[in-house]
This record gives sequence, C-alpha cells and structure tokens, in this order.
Amino acid sequence: MSKQNKLHALAIAAALFSTSALADGIHASLSMSQQDYQASDDVIVTVTLTNEEHVPVKLLKWYTAADGVEEALFKVTADGEPRHYLGAHYKRPAPTKNDYVKLKAGESVSYQVELSSLYDMSQSANYEISYDVSSMQLFAPNPGQAKKLARLGIDGIKSDSVSFYLEGREFKGGAAAKGKPGTGDGGTTVDGVSFTGRCSNSEQTAILAGLDAAKAMAANAKGYLQGTSTANRSQSVRYNTWFGNYDAGRWDAVTSNFVNIDSTLNTQPLTFDCGCSKSYYAYVYPNQPYKIYMCNAFWSAPTTGTDSKGGTIIHETSHFDVVAGTDDIVYGQSGAKSLAISDPSQAIQNADSHEYFAENTPNQN
Repeated sequence: MSKQNKLHALAIAAALFSTSALADGIHASLSMSQQDYQASDDVIVTVTLTNEEHVPVKLLKWYTAADGVEEALFKVTADGEPRHYLGAHYKRPAPTKNDYVKLKAGESVSYQVELSSLYDMSQSANYEISYDVSSMQLFAPNPGQAKKLARLGIDGIKSDSVSFYLEGREFKGGAAAKGKPGTGDGGTTVDGVSFTGRCSNSEQTAILAGLDAAKAMAANAKGYLQGTSTANRSQSVRYNTWFGNYDAGRWDAVTSNFVNIDSTLNTQPLTFDCGCSKSYYAYVYPNQPYKIYMCNAFWSAPTTGTDSKGGTIIHETSHFDVVAGTDDIVYGQSGAKSLAISDPSQAIQNADSHEYFAENTPNQN
C-alpha cells in the first residue's frame, strides 16, 4: 500500500474504530528453534505481533493466541498440500471489551504455540507454516467494516512462512486427547444420549430439551430447502438473509448440510460433556464426532429462538467433518447477515449462518 493510501486508510479507521489503529499496522512474524523434527518432538512456533503504528491497536484475542490457539490461525502445508486445523471449534457470544488485547504504539507481544496437536502432522514431509488471520475475523462482529478496509488493501495479518522437515508421527486427536475437562467423568446415558463431565440432572434435562428443539429446527430447515421450488428460490428472504443471493450450487450445498445435520441428530450416538467452564456456548473437535462440550453461556440460553440451546446444538453439529465441516468465519446475527451480502461462498461455510437459518428468528419465508 502506498503512503498516501495508507494515510487515507488510517483516516477512515479513525472514524470506524476510534483510537484503535488498523491491522495494516501490525507486523506478524514466526520463528522456530529448529529446522528438523523427530517423530517424538513437539512442533513449537513463536508468534510475534508488533504494532508499527503511532496509535494503539485493539485485536480480538481469539485470533492472537493470547489465550492459546482457539481458531485456525495458521496456514500449514506438507509438501505443498494443505493441512487443516483440527483443534476445537467454538460457538461464542459477541465479543466484549475483555475479549480484546491492546498493543501500544511500537509494542510487541509473543506467544509460543505447539502445533502438532492442532494440525495433522502424521506425514513425513517438508512443512510450511504462516500466520494468517483475516480482517473479517480481527474486526468481528463487524465484517462490513472489514470489507471496507479490504477494499483499501487491508485484509488482515499475515506473516512470511517458516519451513521445516518433520518425521511423521501418529496424530493423537488434538487437545481433547490431552485431558481437557470432561473426558469421561461421571458418564451416564439417557434415552440413547450419553453424558460425560459430571452433568447434573438439571443439565441433562436442559440438554435433552435443547436436542429436541434442534431436531425440530433441523427438520424444518431441511424441509424448507427441499420444498422450495426452483422458481421461488431467488425470492427466499430466509435463505438470502443468511446465505446471500440465490445460486443453485450454494443452495444444494446448504440443503446437503441440513440433510446431514438432521440425520445426525436423529440417528447418531450423541455425547454431551458438561465439564467446560469457559464463557462460550459450546465447542467440538471436528474430527471427533459426535461429542459436544457444553460451556457456561449454553445454560442461560433459551431453548429456542436466537442463540438458543437448540441452535447451539445445530451450530456445533455442523462443525463435524462427517456432517457439514463448517467453520467459524463470523459470529452473531449482524456478522452473519453482513457475510451473506459480502461473501455468500463463505456464508455457506459459516456455522452461525446455519444456526440462524435454522432458528429463523424473526420468522421469514
């Protein structure tokens, strides 16, 4: 970006973000302590973020590794082939001021990240890793603003890649296999649904009510998509609100997702774990169906309606690779609506977009 354009972008940023600078002024770098890893070695990378602007910068913690890696912060390839993120996928409430980290002018922060439990590194290969977080994520829940910045050439934080050779090892299933809360304590089964993590009777009752709501929502969503004639699809306010302008391929993809979600909720051995103490709603490991970890926000959520218990279960079920393989691109109704307008191809991959389509509040046709 030229100096003149950069100054223009900063002027716009001042209007959008008050005293916070843009991600354009953040420099990201990676470093590693070695270039060759044996099968028994942990692959550890140090991420350093530096504010190169003259004003403070606020970034969403979820995408900085400040509280550990909870999102797909890295692009990883093995001999040029992508390796997907296999860590937890969360449903979160809208961020509050405590969910941001502030960097003063010229300030740097560094985080050490162990990657071999988050990405499949079972193959012996030459690996490349880069830090890559979009403005859509950094400035959540305001993707519309992020798109404005992207048009100015400000599209997030990206580092140069680092490379190393790694001797393949058995992938151990990510952090879930390392003793996260609720990995089997106090297990019980009710009506074919399993509970772990010391779920109380009232928590089990709340989950079962949410599951019944999720089944009804999924059936309604599937029926709507399958039952809407081709001639009427472009006029579907419900679809357009959450997934953007009608496209036959995208409509079919969303329909397939809800067919799978509906089938999973009714036929697969679901397990719910109550051991999470985070402020989030819930999370799953996408390669470990069909276990959902329930967190604090879930218990106070309504059974139906916006950001409900039923909707949360649909959101998390959609994350499983064998179901729909969705991601968390944006959170919240405002973010999902903006994403549908700005990037429908991303909207059909967004878990919250599926949840809000299923919850259908306010009711739309």
